[in-house]
Amino acid sequence: MKILTCNSNRPLAEAISAYLNQPLTKASVRRFSDMEVFVEIEENVRGEDVFVVQSTSYPANDHLMELLVTIDALRRGSARRITAVVPYFGYARQDRKSGPRTPISAKLVANLITTAGAHRGLTIDLHAGQIQGFFDIPLDNLFAAPAFIKDITERYAGEEIVMVSPDVGGVVRARGIAKRINADLAIIDKRREKAGVSEVMNIIGDVKGRRCIMVDDIVDSGGTLCNAAAALMDQGAESVSAYLTHGVLSGGAVARISSSPIDKMVITDSIMATEAVRLAHNIEQLSIAPLVAEAIRRISEEKSVSSLFD
Repeated sequence: MKILTCNSNRPLAEAISAYLNQPLTKASVRRFSDMEVFVEIEENVRGEDVFVVQSTSYPANDHLMELLVTIDALRRGSARRITAVVPYFGYARQDRKSGPRTPISAKLVANLITTAGAHRGLTIDLHAGQIQGFFDIPLDNLFAAPAFIKDITERYAGEEIVMVSPDVGGVVRARGIAKRINADLAIIDKRREKAGVSEVMNIIGDVKGRRCIMVDDIVDSGGTLCNAAAALMDQGAESVSAYLTHGVLSGGAVARISSSPIDKMVITDSIMATEAVRLAHNIEQLSIAPLVAEAIRRISEEKSVSSLFD
Protein backbone atom coordinates (compact mmCIF):
# COMPACT_ATOMS: atom_id res chain seq x y z
CA MET A 1 0.00 0.00 0.00
CA LYS A 2 0.90 3.66 -0.22
CA ILE A 3 -0.13 6.48 2.16
CA LEU A 4 -0.38 10.01 0.86
CA THR A 5 -1.40 13.22 2.60
CA CYS A 6 -2.58 16.63 1.50
CA ASN A 7 -2.19 19.77 3.64
CA SER A 8 -5.03 19.64 6.19
CA ASN A 9 -3.43 17.42 8.86
CA ARG A 10 0.11 16.33 8.08
CA PRO A 11 0.99 15.47 11.73
CA LEU A 12 -1.81 12.87 11.83
CA ALA A 13 -0.69 11.38 8.51
CA GLU A 14 2.91 11.18 9.78
CA ALA A 15 1.74 9.42 12.97
CA ILE A 16 -0.25 6.92 10.87
CA SER A 17 2.79 6.41 8.65
CA ALA A 18 5.03 5.78 11.68
CA TYR A 19 2.54 3.30 13.20
CA LEU A 20 2.44 1.29 9.96
CA ASN A 21 6.19 1.70 9.33
CA GLN A 22 5.25 2.91 5.87
CA PRO A 23 6.82 6.17 4.58
CA LEU A 24 4.51 8.80 3.16
CA THR A 25 4.33 8.89 -0.63
CA LYS A 26 6.07 11.93 -2.05
CA ALA A 27 3.58 14.38 -3.51
CA SER A 28 3.38 18.11 -4.15
CA VAL A 29 0.07 19.78 -3.23
CA ARG A 30 0.43 23.47 -3.97
CA ARG A 31 -1.31 26.58 -5.35
CA PHE A 32 -0.92 28.63 -8.48
CA SER A 33 -0.82 32.42 -8.01
CA ASP A 34 -4.64 32.62 -8.26
CA MET A 35 -4.93 29.93 -5.49
CA GLU A 36 -5.89 27.20 -7.95
CA VAL A 37 -4.97 23.78 -6.54
CA PHE A 38 -2.28 21.76 -8.30
CA VAL A 39 -1.22 18.23 -7.31
CA GLU A 40 1.71 16.19 -8.57
CA ILE A 41 2.34 12.63 -7.34
CA GLU A 42 6.12 12.21 -7.33
CA GLU A 43 6.21 8.41 -7.10
CA ASN A 44 4.89 5.60 -9.26
CA VAL A 45 1.42 4.50 -8.03
CA ARG A 46 0.42 2.22 -10.91
CA GLY A 47 -1.39 -0.82 -9.53
CA GLU A 48 -1.00 0.37 -5.91
CA ASP A 49 -3.50 0.43 -3.03
CA VAL A 50 -3.40 4.15 -2.09
CA PHE A 51 -4.82 5.83 1.03
CA VAL A 52 -5.24 9.64 0.91
CA VAL A 53 -5.40 11.26 4.38
CA GLN A 54 -7.23 14.59 4.33
CA SER A 55 -9.75 16.14 6.75
CA THR A 56 -12.12 18.73 5.31
CA SER A 57 -11.39 21.14 8.17
CA TYR A 58 -10.80 24.91 7.95
CA PRO A 59 -10.51 26.15 5.25
CA ALA A 60 -13.02 23.44 4.38
CA ASN A 61 -13.47 24.21 0.68
CA ASP A 62 -9.72 24.43 0.00
CA HIS A 63 -9.06 21.13 1.74
CA LEU A 64 -11.97 19.43 -0.01
CA MET A 65 -10.66 20.59 -3.38
CA GLU A 66 -7.16 19.30 -2.51
CA LEU A 67 -8.69 15.88 -1.77
CA LEU A 68 -10.66 15.78 -5.03
CA VAL A 69 -7.72 16.85 -7.20
CA THR A 70 -5.40 14.36 -5.47
CA ILE A 71 -7.86 11.51 -6.06
CA ASP A 72 -8.10 12.50 -9.71
CA ALA A 73 -4.29 12.56 -10.02
CA LEU A 74 -4.09 9.05 -8.52
CA ARG A 75 -6.83 7.75 -10.80
CA ARG A 76 -5.03 9.10 -13.85
CA GLY A 77 -1.81 7.59 -12.47
CA SER A 78 -3.50 4.14 -12.66
CA ALA A 79 -3.70 3.44 -8.91
CA ARG A 80 -5.45 0.09 -8.40
CA ARG A 81 -7.59 1.28 -5.49
CA ILE A 82 -7.98 4.71 -3.90
CA THR A 83 -9.32 5.11 -0.36
CA ALA A 84 -10.27 8.60 0.82
CA VAL A 85 -9.35 8.74 4.52
CA VAL A 86 -11.33 11.72 5.81
CA PRO A 87 -11.01 11.73 9.63
CA TYR A 88 -13.29 14.79 9.84
CA PHE A 89 -16.02 14.85 7.19
CA GLY A 90 -16.79 18.55 7.30
CA TYR A 91 -20.11 18.79 5.48
CA ALA A 92 -21.79 16.12 7.61
CA ARG A 93 -23.95 18.63 9.50
CA GLN A 94 -25.83 19.39 6.27
CA ASP A 95 -27.34 15.91 6.11
CA ARG A 96 -30.99 16.87 5.49
CA LYS A 97 -33.14 19.73 4.25
CA SER A 98 -33.31 21.98 7.29
CA GLY A 99 -35.78 24.31 5.58
CA PRO A 100 -37.26 25.20 2.20
CA ARG A 101 -34.75 25.58 -0.66
CA THR A 102 -31.74 24.39 1.38
CA PRO A 103 -29.14 21.87 0.16
CA ILE A 104 -28.15 18.43 1.40
CA SER A 105 -24.47 19.21 1.04
CA ALA A 106 -23.28 15.98 2.67
CA LYS A 107 -24.73 14.05 -0.26
CA LEU A 108 -23.19 16.46 -2.76
CA VAL A 109 -19.71 16.03 -1.22
CA ALA A 110 -20.16 12.24 -1.17
CA ASN A 111 -20.96 12.38 -4.89
CA LEU A 112 -17.91 14.58 -5.56
CA ILE A 113 -15.53 12.16 -3.78
CA THR A 114 -17.01 9.21 -5.69
CA THR A 115 -16.95 10.99 -9.05
CA ALA A 116 -13.32 12.07 -8.52
CA GLY A 117 -12.40 8.38 -8.49
CA ALA A 118 -12.33 7.10 -4.89
CA HIS A 119 -13.12 3.40 -4.52
CA ARG A 120 -13.61 3.46 -0.72
CA GLY A 121 -14.00 5.93 2.12
CA LEU A 122 -12.85 5.92 5.75
CA THR A 123 -13.97 8.42 8.37
CA ILE A 124 -14.47 8.81 12.12
CA ASP A 125 -17.68 9.53 14.04
CA LEU A 126 -19.94 10.79 11.27
CA HIS A 127 -22.34 13.42 12.54
CA ALA A 128 -25.22 11.20 11.41
CA GLY A 129 -24.89 7.49 10.69
CA GLN A 130 -27.20 7.63 7.66
CA ILE A 131 -24.55 9.61 5.75
CA GLN A 132 -22.95 6.23 5.02
CA GLY A 133 -25.89 5.70 2.69
CA PHE A 134 -25.06 8.91 0.81
CA PHE A 135 -21.97 7.22 -0.62
CA ASP A 136 -22.23 4.86 -3.59
CA ILE A 137 -18.90 3.32 -2.53
CA PRO A 138 -18.12 1.41 0.70
CA LEU A 139 -17.57 3.79 3.64
CA ASP A 140 -16.13 2.62 6.97
CA ASN A 141 -17.18 4.79 9.92
CA LEU A 142 -14.80 4.37 12.86
CA PHE A 143 -15.61 5.32 16.46
CA ALA A 144 -13.46 7.29 18.88
CA ALA A 145 -15.43 5.89 21.85
CA PRO A 146 -12.88 3.15 22.77
CA ALA A 147 -10.13 5.79 23.16
CA PHE A 148 -12.48 7.96 25.23
CA ILE A 149 -13.52 5.03 27.45
CA LYS A 150 -9.89 4.12 28.15
CA ASP A 151 -9.03 7.70 29.12
CA ILE A 152 -12.17 8.14 31.26
CA THR A 153 -11.64 4.91 33.20
CA GLU A 154 -8.01 5.85 33.91
CA ARG A 155 -8.71 9.49 34.80
CA TYR A 156 -11.87 9.00 36.88
CA ALA A 157 -11.23 5.62 38.52
CA GLY A 158 -13.35 5.32 41.67
CA GLU A 159 -15.26 8.57 41.03
CA GLU A 160 -19.04 8.81 40.83
CA ILE A 161 -19.58 9.99 37.25
CA VAL A 162 -22.53 10.56 34.97
CA MET A 163 -22.33 10.71 31.18
CA VAL A 164 -24.17 13.67 29.68
CA SER A 165 -25.50 14.12 26.15
CA PRO A 166 -25.49 17.86 25.28
CA ASP A 167 -28.59 17.34 23.12
CA VAL A 168 -31.21 14.72 22.33
CA GLY A 169 -29.47 13.78 19.07
CA GLY A 170 -26.38 12.52 20.90
CA VAL A 171 -28.16 10.25 23.37
CA VAL A 172 -27.18 7.01 21.59
CA ARG A 173 -23.49 7.98 21.68
CA ALA A 174 -23.57 8.97 25.37
CA ARG A 175 -25.64 5.92 26.36
CA GLY A 176 -23.17 3.59 24.62
CA ILE A 177 -20.23 4.97 26.62
CA ALA A 178 -22.25 5.06 29.86
CA LYS A 179 -23.12 1.38 29.40
CA ARG A 180 -19.49 0.40 28.82
CA ILE A 181 -18.25 2.13 31.99
CA ASN A 182 -21.34 1.35 34.07
CA ALA A 183 -22.27 5.01 34.61
CA ASP A 184 -25.60 6.85 34.73
CA LEU A 185 -26.89 9.01 31.87
CA ALA A 186 -28.20 12.58 31.80
CA ILE A 187 -29.57 14.52 28.83
CA ILE A 188 -29.57 18.25 28.09
CA ASP A 189 -32.80 19.45 26.49
CA LYS A 190 -31.87 22.46 24.38
CA ARG A 191 -33.56 24.69 21.84
CA ARG A 192 -31.65 25.92 18.80
CA GLU A 193 -33.24 29.03 17.29
CA LYS A 194 -30.63 29.29 14.52
CA ALA A 195 -27.28 27.76 13.53
CA GLY A 196 -24.62 28.36 16.18
CA VAL A 197 -27.06 29.62 18.85
CA SER A 198 -28.61 27.34 21.47
CA GLU A 199 -30.36 27.70 24.82
CA VAL A 200 -30.48 25.05 27.57
CA MET A 201 -34.07 24.36 28.57
CA ASN A 202 -33.98 21.37 30.96
CA ILE A 203 -31.64 18.75 32.40
CA ILE A 204 -33.01 15.22 32.43
CA GLY A 205 -31.27 13.10 35.08
CA ASP A 206 -29.61 13.48 38.49
CA VAL A 207 -26.26 15.33 38.38
CA LYS A 208 -26.05 16.78 41.90
CA GLY A 209 -22.69 16.13 43.58
CA ARG A 210 -21.39 14.09 40.66
CA ARG A 211 -18.68 14.51 38.04
CA CYS A 212 -20.41 15.15 34.73
CA ILE A 213 -18.76 14.11 31.46
CA MET A 214 -20.33 15.46 28.28
CA VAL A 215 -19.70 13.51 25.08
CA ASP A 216 -20.39 14.61 21.50
CA ASP A 217 -18.96 14.32 17.99
CA ILE A 218 -18.28 17.98 17.10
CA VAL A 219 -17.47 21.16 19.00
CA ASP A 220 -17.58 24.22 16.76
CA SER A 221 -18.40 27.56 18.40
CA GLY A 222 -18.50 25.93 21.85
CA GLY A 223 -21.70 27.79 22.78
CA THR A 224 -23.78 24.66 23.38
CA LEU A 225 -21.09 23.04 25.56
CA CYS A 226 -20.47 26.15 27.64
CA ASN A 227 -24.20 26.74 28.21
CA ALA A 228 -24.66 23.08 29.14
CA ALA A 229 -21.69 23.18 31.54
CA ALA A 230 -23.08 26.26 33.28
CA ALA A 231 -26.51 24.61 33.59
CA LEU A 232 -24.97 21.44 35.05
CA MET A 233 -22.99 23.42 37.63
CA ASP A 234 -26.19 25.32 38.53
CA GLN A 235 -27.83 21.95 39.19
CA GLY A 236 -25.10 21.07 41.71
CA ALA A 237 -22.63 19.05 39.60
CA GLU A 238 -19.23 18.64 41.27
CA SER A 239 -17.35 19.22 38.01
CA VAL A 240 -17.94 19.19 34.25
CA SER A 241 -15.62 17.84 31.56
CA ALA A 242 -16.16 16.95 27.91
CA TYR A 243 -14.95 14.40 25.34
CA LEU A 244 -15.43 15.34 21.68
CA THR A 245 -14.15 13.71 18.51
CA HIS A 246 -13.75 16.71 16.22
CA GLY A 247 -12.43 20.00 17.63
CA VAL A 248 -13.52 22.45 14.93
CA LEU A 249 -13.27 25.34 17.44
CA SER A 250 -13.99 28.21 15.08
CA GLY A 251 -14.02 31.93 15.88
CA GLY A 252 -13.69 32.65 19.60
CA ALA A 253 -14.46 29.09 20.68
CA VAL A 254 -11.14 28.46 22.45
CA ALA A 255 -11.41 31.65 24.53
CA ARG A 256 -15.05 30.81 25.32
CA ILE A 257 -14.15 27.32 26.53
CA SER A 258 -11.11 28.54 28.47
CA SER A 259 -13.30 30.89 30.51
CA SER A 260 -16.16 28.39 30.96
CA PRO A 261 -16.87 26.03 33.90
CA ILE A 262 -15.51 23.12 31.81
CA ASP A 263 -12.73 21.57 33.88
CA LYS A 264 -11.17 19.58 31.02
CA MET A 265 -12.11 19.17 27.34
CA VAL A 266 -10.54 16.26 25.47
CA ILE A 267 -10.59 16.26 21.65
CA THR A 268 -8.91 13.99 19.10
CA ASP A 269 -6.37 15.00 16.47
CA SER A 270 -8.80 14.38 13.58
CA ILE A 271 -8.34 18.14 13.00
CA MET A 272 -4.87 19.67 13.37
CA ALA A 273 -4.70 21.77 16.54
CA THR A 274 -4.18 25.50 16.20
CA GLU A 275 -1.72 27.39 18.38
CA ALA A 276 -4.63 28.65 20.52
CA VAL A 277 -5.79 25.06 21.15
CA ARG A 278 -2.28 23.93 22.10
CA LEU A 279 -1.94 26.78 24.60
CA ALA A 280 -5.41 26.44 26.18
CA HIS A 281 -5.15 25.29 29.80
CA ASN A 282 -8.25 23.09 29.74
CA ILE A 283 -8.05 21.48 26.27
CA GLU A 284 -6.18 18.22 25.62
CA GLN A 285 -5.74 16.07 22.50
CA LEU A 286 -5.96 12.29 22.20
CA SER A 287 -4.36 10.71 19.15
CA ILE A 288 -6.55 8.57 16.91
CA ALA A 289 -3.59 7.69 14.66
CA PRO A 290 -3.35 4.08 15.96
CA LEU A 291 -7.07 3.54 15.32
CA VAL A 292 -6.95 4.94 11.78
CA ALA A 293 -3.69 3.13 11.01
CA GLU A 294 -5.08 -0.21 12.15
CA ALA A 295 -8.21 0.31 10.01
CA ILE A 296 -6.00 1.16 7.00
CA ARG A 297 -3.97 -2.01 7.58
CA ARG A 298 -7.11 -4.15 7.74
CA ILE A 299 -8.62 -2.59 4.61
CA SER A 300 -5.37 -3.19 2.73
CA GLU A 301 -5.23 -6.81 3.91
CA GLU A 302 -8.97 -7.35 3.25
CA LYS A 303 -9.67 -8.06 6.92
CA SER A 304 -12.61 -7.04 9.12
CA VAL A 305 -12.67 -3.42 10.30
CA SER A 306 -15.74 -3.79 12.54
CA SER A 307 -13.87 -6.31 14.72
CA LEU A 308 -11.77 -3.36 15.96
CA PHE A 309 -14.74 -2.46 18.16
CA ASP A 310 -15.78 -5.92 19.40
